[in-house]
Amino acid sequence: MSFSLGDTMKLPALLAAIGLTALAAFPAAADEAAVKAELKKRIPEAPIDSLHRVPYGGLYEAVIGGEIYYTNEKAEFLVAGSIIDLKTKENITETRMRQVNAIGWNTLPLDSAIKITRGNGSRKVAIFEDPNCGYCKRLERDLMTMSDITVYVLLYPILSPDSVEKSKQIWCSADRGKVWLDHMVRDAAISGDAKCSTPVDKILALGQAKRVQGTPTIIFENGDRVPGAMPLADIEKKFAQMKVASSGAPEGAAPMFAPPAGGAAVSPAPANAPASK
Repeated sequence: MSFSLGDTMKLPALLAAIGLTALAAFPAAADEAAVKAELKKRIPEAPIDSLHRVPYGGLYEAVIGGEIYYTNEKAEFLVAGSIIDLKTKENITETRMRQVNAIGWNTLPLDSAIKITRGNGSRKVAIFEDPNCGYCKRLERDLMTMSDITVYVLLYPILSPDSVEKSKQIWCSADRGKVWLDHMVRDAAISGDAKCSTPVDKILALGQAKRVQGTPTIIFENGDRVPGAMPLADIEKKFAQMKVASSGAPEGAAPMFAPPAGGAAVSPAPANAPASK
């Protein structure tokens, strides 16, 4: 049985298939490696990205295929859903999902992006976009009204074969930024050939490795990932939150536990429209 992100919707059926029979008792303080090994034994088809103990409910957090689940020290069950701290009203799971899905700014191939600068360009975002994506066009029209911003467009043609051809044509244009905006904002046709060397395949591989499943997907400098056409007011709010966070001022409740080594605590992201498929 294969396991993919789409299988998160089929989790009850998956658990029913593998059964939830009693397992041999673990020590009271089972270590994380033992729990992970037992969980892997129970669902060998599931890609377990990480597993660690959390300081509530005697639970262990398992990141499987980019999604968060919870289990106990005997790996007897998986729970899908949010844990909320009733004292602070913080959605702990939502905070962790932002950490899990964060993409480090310095890991992005910005030299392979179409760079568009307005004003002093001090505020920066990178966006995975498809030239046939309606949500991307709406987002680009909104971004046209923003000042002091640098947009790095990562051509991510996942909607159709025609998207690949258009992306390559845009990259091979003498003025990529102009051709991109003419097409996305003004619905201008794209002309020219696609015979130059392009970074399209590299960006597609990166997006797949980072589980970028829709366009647009926005990456902020602090690593926050936001799928969908984020409303302009929310983008401005996000930049304001990041500015406060960078100044060292308090920005709300901290997560109840530290992320695993290499993780990065990130600030809350606002609600957004769904990513196009």
